[in-house]
Amino acid sequence: MNLRKGLRDKNEVHTSALNDILFILLFFFLIISTLANPNVVKVMTPKGKTDTKAKQTVVVTVDSLQRVYVGTTLTPIDSLKSVLARIAIQNTDAEPTVVVNGDVKAYHGSIMAVLQAAKASNFRVVEAVSNE
Repeated sequence: MNLRKGLRDKNEVHTSALNDILFILLFFFLIISTLANPNVVKVMTPKGKTDTKAKQTVVVTVDSLQRVYVGTTLTPIDSLKSVLARIAIQNTDAEPTVVVNGDVKAYHGSIMAVLQAAKASNFRVVEAVSNE
């Protein structure tokens, strides 16, 4: 006759390590989901941290009033392509470069017109950014 039925040891599953494993898996999947985003379009953006210097053939500036300057001369945006083509003919560099300085308040369309005119004249285009 066994009178001590209720005093037996009960088998338990120890789940203390399960919490650690689940936390590590959750952390892993959160990091992987932010790195592998298939809906992102990759574009080349100018970096402002380094001090890379390009040999400047010509500097084109667009100010806040949408005025375009080639060097220091005010140039109408309509004749920008012909001015850059004339500079490209006179240039003897292997890879002529246009540095575009766009004001923060300049319209995107004005800067794109400068970029398209420079590409049409076979210039390499570099956009100037601040180091801040």
